[in-house]
Amino acid sequence: MGAVGCGKTTLTQALHGQSLDYDKTQALQFHEDIIDTPGEYILHRKFIQSLTVTAAESDVIGLVQSVAEQEQIFSYGFAGMFPKETLGIITKIDLAQSTEEIRFVESQLKEAGAKKIFKISAYQQKGIGELKKYLEGS
Repeated sequence: MGAVGCGKTTLTQALHGQSLDYDKTQALQFHEDIIDTPGEYILHRKFIQSLTVTAAESDVIGLVQSVAEQEQIFSYGFAGMFPKETLGIITKIDLAQSTEEIRFVESQLKEAGAKKIFKISAYQQKGIGELKKYLEGS
């Protein structure tokens, strides 16, 4: 889960070895091993209930935030509402202008409750293998 345009669908495509084609997620999309949520569910708090219900079907929760989002996306302790392992996934690291941008997002995800952080670039395939290996072992 993450805000609009943070790269959730692109990440899903990269993890499945598909071509990276932009596709706006309009509704929950259930794949064999991933649930792709619309970004509006994070941005509009009235949809949070949908995330909590959907999370019940998951083994692991991924909080996704791109380096372009230099703001608080997830509230402090957000992951506490999910009785599941919660990962932080920093996307679009290839767009970072400095390591400080990446560190800022990492701190935001940790404050939200992510226990392990992955830094990825779907377009450069950085971190995708590591994340995939971790998820397959979960």
